[in-house]
Amino acid sequence: MTMRTIDPKKPILVTGGSGYMASWIIKYLLEEGLIVHATVRNLNDQKKLQHLIDIQHLVPGTLKFFQADLLIDGSFDEAIKGCELVIHTASPFLLTGIKDAKKQLIQPALQGVRNVFFAANESGSVKRIVLTSSIVALVGDTIEIPNLPNQKVDEKCWNTTSTADHQPYPFSKTIAEREAWKLTEQMNSFDLVVINPGLIFGPSLSKRIDSTSIDLMLQLMSGKLRTGVPTGAQAVVDVRDIARAHIKAGFSPEASGRYLVAADLKDFLDIANIIRNKYPAYPLPKKHVPKWLFKLIAPTMGYTRKFVAKNVGYDFNFDNSYAIRDLNIDLTPFVNTINDHAEQLINDKLVAQKQ
Repeated sequence: MTMRTIDPKKPILVTGGSGYMASWIIKYLLEEGLIVHATVRNLNDQKKLQHLIDIQHLVPGTLKFFQADLLIDGSFDEAIKGCELVIHTASPFLLTGIKDAKKQLIQPALQGVRNVFFAANESGSVKRIVLTSSIVALVGDTIEIPNLPNQKVDEKCWNTTSTADHQPYPFSKTIAEREAWKLTEQMNSFDLVVINPGLIFGPSLSKRIDSTSIDLMLQLMSGKLRTGVPTGAQAVVDVRDIARAHIKAGFSPEASGRYLVAADLKDFLDIANIIRNKYPAYPLPKKHVPKWLFKLIAPTMGYTRKFVAKNVGYDFNFDNSYAIRDLNIDLTPFVNTINDHAEQLINDKLVAQKQ
């Protein structure tokens, strides 16, 4: 395989630019003095772009916004012109409250990959695409992990059990990533590197709360889960580490394949305990709820009972050694991730201040 070097003087396209993780990627690229093309769904939605405009004033790089929609053919053509590196983060992330999985998750994820990849192929300039996939493209239900070859999730695993009806979000990430590998092989004009992050936490650069990770923090700190949280540790990672991993994967000539990027195994009680140590006044959960109880109330919280049966109470074991070694990433201690995240939510007045 030819090693592709990316010219840092050329613009870099970041799709889904106003998103939780994409905002950090853009910030780091601009701090390096690079030119960033960011696609957003609506150029007139000033509120969603303001944090990026504010960052741009403080850093040496140049930021240009482009309007693009995952579902519209040709939508990314303008933004991709002259770019050698594309970081494709845009994809819907919904775990609960899904009314029409095909429309809300599957079509945008799949169509988005197709539109970006076709635009890249036709541009004649793109050398590499870094795609944000997810750890859930590696495995569907946590109950499956003990049966994996090494009893751990790694880059060789593929999620084969999620469907449009059961675990539609993991299904959307899996089919979108498979499509990306297929198109890369067919087009043969750029290479593909994939980042498969665990559950992302850490401070947001904007005041938006429509990210699942931020929603979980708000639920914990608002007292919504004060009676208890389900058991089962998740693979977790800091948003800033994931942003850096995307950039390293983009610029490192040797980067190849998939990278499972996660730092620790933590459950929701671990997160609550970290917040409590620093902010004792919040009505945080102090215990686990029994699985039967969670299963009973799951539908009221937007989860199916089948999901609870196959995912609650099992730990998400994973092997991140390839990403750590190959991308040379230093992972932020989880205590710092959660404290920084809680502090941001309090400072931005997204949770009530309590002394």
